[in-house]
Amino acid sequence: MTFLGLPQAAPGDACEVAILGVPRAVSYPGSTDGCADAPAAIRARSQRLARFVDHHDFDLDGPMLPGPLRVVDCGDVSGAEDAERAVRAVLGSGGVPIVLGGDDSVPIPVLRAFDTPLSVVQVDAHLDFRDEVQGVREGYSSPMRRASEMDHVRHIVQVGLRGVGSARASDVADARGAGNLLVTAHQLHDRGVAWLLDQVPVEAPVFVSFDLDGLDPSLVPGVSAASPGGLTYDDARDLLLGLASRTPIAGAAFTELVPSLDVNERSALVVVRLVTLLIGGIARRA
Repeated sequence: MTFLGLPQAAPGDACEVAILGVPRAVSYPGSTDGCADAPAAIRARSQRLARFVDHHDFDLDGPMLPGPLRVVDCGDVSGAEDAERAVRAVLGSGGVPIVLGGDDSVPIPVLRAFDTPLSVVQVDAHLDFRDEVQGVREGYSSPMRRASEMDHVRHIVQVGLRGVGSARASDVADARGAGNLLVTAHQLHDRGVAWLLDQVPVEAPVFVSFDLDGLDPSLVPGVSAASPGGLTYDDARDLLLGLASRTPIAGAAFTELVPSLDVNERSALVVVRLVTLLIGGIARRA
């Protein structure tokens, strides 16, 4: 079973966009264990939309999957080393990797696969700037700190922040000290997506790290750390399409879906739609 019934391929095969599942990057016991089931759940939910790929998508004002863009599904890999290797292969073929996680440890090896300058836009309720948790430095609480240490990551914009999570005052200070722009969900609603897009530098391609709990939990109940408030679907649509229209999309990772907590596959459907929106944005820029 592939995402939207797309052709199956190996990482490194010629394509413009490659879907890649990464159920797990590191072994990190806790509430995110169920995230490993997410790639399969997302693909399964996408099957109901597969027969509509050439139909008009009102969110895109055109076909849901526009041709002649070659979009393939490269299956799943597990473990940080294999994930980094697979993403490098996709990049080597000229493709844009869109990764289906897995928990928030997944963006770390994915971002390490890049070797050219990037800006990172993270959608998340949480800061994810812990240096370590239970001795693990590459777990789901640390991706943005690890990203900030990568020489090729030039800018990080974190949006959707709200509530209480693992971040301590020192972590917030460290993130700001690293030059990250921290945008709360309230600030986004007050200032708008257009304002946020103006804060994202355009001199480098953008990688989107999309934690599903960055969205309002009424949209995505199946997440490991739900927090009241957050981005709406329209916010997410405008953000993804706005980014794609302004600067090349280098890649993306969608993480933190827990299928066992989902309600009527609503959360999985949202992920399917977000992925198709991003592919549509990439196609329209091309």
